[in-house]
Amino acid sequence: MRVLIIGNGGREHAIAWKLRQSPQLKELFFTPPNAGLSQIAQATEHVNIDDFPSIKEFCKKNAIDLVVIGPEAPLVGGLSDYLQEEKITVFGPRKGDARVEGSKTFSKELMSQNSIPTAGFASFTKLDKALDYLKDKPFPQVVKADGLAAGKGVVITEDFEEAKRLLEDTFLHNKFGSAGSRVVIEEFLQGQEVSLLAFTDGVTVIPMVEAQDYKAIYDGDRGPNTGGMGCYSPVPIISRDTLHEVVNNIVEPTVYALAGQGLIYQGVLYTGLILTADGPKVLEYNARFGDPETQVILPRMETDLLEVMLATANQELNKVNLQFSEDVCLTVVLASGGYPEKYRCGFEINGLDKATAMGVDVFHAGTMPKSGKVYTNGGRVLNVTAKAGSFEEARAQAYAACSLIEFEGKYNRSDIGLRATGIATSLHSSR
Repeated sequence: MRVLIIGNGGREHAIAWKLRQSPQLKELFFTPPNAGLSQIAQATEHVNIDDFPSIKEFCKKNAIDLVVIGPEAPLVGGLSDYLQEEKITVFGPRKGDARVEGSKTFSKELMSQNSIPTAGFASFTKLDKALDYLKDKPFPQVVKADGLAAGKGVVITEDFEEAKRLLEDTFLHNKFGSAGSRVVIEEFLQGQEVSLLAFTDGVTVIPMVEAQDYKAIYDGDRGPNTGGMGCYSPVPIISRDTLHEVVNNIVEPTVYALAGQGLIYQGVLYTGLILTADGPKVLEYNARFGDPETQVILPRMETDLLEVMLATANQELNKVNLQFSEDVCLTVVLASGGYPEKYRCGFEINGLDKATAMGVDVFHAGTMPKSGKVYTNGGRVLNVTAKAGSFEEARAQAYAACSLIEFEGKYNRSDIGLRATGIATSLHSSR
């Protein structure tokens, strides 16, 4: 089969790496450029991720059998609908379903109307209305941009004045651009976060293994949110019984609630959970594979990913037997100095061969190939991923490999996986 991957981050590199293992795969293409992907797939020419007709023409010209849409923006923008109307098979939900990620108001109302546990909330398009609402609320309160904000649109405000400044920046100074034209204000929930991804064809729901990521930029979960600074799987803090409860009471009801609106969700449904004293509750949905969760889930997956994707797209997921290894998988993100705020790109990356020689997988997130060398090209640059029999061993392998990779401004958290080993002094993680 001939497959085109839309997207060029660490998630897409991991997807391509897994698809490469399928005996059904003949040719693999991707867009836009990425140094890691270019080693295992062919970069497309004259194809823009935002130019749907150029993607269609490439698919027709190259007899593409399956398009895998990685990032959220093209899903929310309706790329899946557009290609399916052209009789092109797609892995990724349609625009109506992608609203679970594209609009926090839509997803919160969906949960509220279907008794899916989540934080109390209210949605606003006017500054004065939002401030009036907050005057009588206990703090902290969580302010979220309604639309897509690259994982940076969630802020915990500790008091009214902080919330007021944030809302003024959002409504009056476009802090989050068009994503902040509406905001959702939520009650603050406390507990550890867990991500549970599931394949679904709109009828059948098959959960993957759980993962736990690190969103804050600094050790100890301090500083602003990022797209994710590391991740691991499995998650010792959550029991098998609780996972079954999540699937039965949250994930499946979400898919069926969408079906009740005439929306047949086909793809990956990502459920971001928080384990509160009152049980698991939903923090957010994503309409695609998570990043960096994908980089620790797919290395544990033993089933042919291409087979699963085709079954999902063709509503034959009930025929799939999804299997995962018992190994521990952990990934550490190497980022550009200054991320998630201002940072510089274009620095040569050295030591990649030494790192991979240790047996780890290095998934490229923000890199660019040039004249046989690899350069930084984003805030999150690399995902150094190790799979082993224990958290201690996976941590040791990943960080040893990280130490061999060098580029100007390199930054990474040093505590990825500590909470799973029991070494962490605090189990606090909240949003």
